[in-house]
Amino acid sequence: MTTVEILTRLIKEFEGCKLEAYKCPAGIWTIGYGQTKGIKQGMKWTQQEVDDNLLETCIGVIGEAIKASPILLLEDINKQAAIADFVYNIGITNYNRSKLKLIINQKNWTSAVTEIKKWNKVGGAVLAGLVRRRQYEADLLLK
Repeated sequence: MTTVEILTRLIKEFEGCKLEAYKCPAGIWTIGYGQTKGIKQGMKWTQQEVDDNLLETCIGVIGEAIKASPILLLEDINKQAAIADFVYNIGITNYNRSKLKLIINQKNWTSAVTEIKKWNKVGGAVLAGLVRRRQYEADLLLK
């Protein structure tokens, strides 16, 4: 298995797939497996467009995660996929500003598990789906 395969599986599991644009819990227009970039109300994609976009996005987000935390290059695919999924979900800007990034760059995996679990809210409300997602990412960090 590769980092891309693990990441793709994670995104599919936690995002679900919708072929028509919808507003996510954060109020952002979204389509496919959680794609938000350039999405507008009324957009529709085919399943092939969704799948192609997901693969391209996964490759890009892994690159962003590694660029932000080069230490990931030396880590296993589980840690790479966990942080890439986190970046996919919250965005690279939020990751770059996060305490989690500092902890990852110090290779402090125990503290990273605690920190990643804090990112389970939207608009101050804890979402069960984010609790599950962060737990899965945390488990990958410790594999």
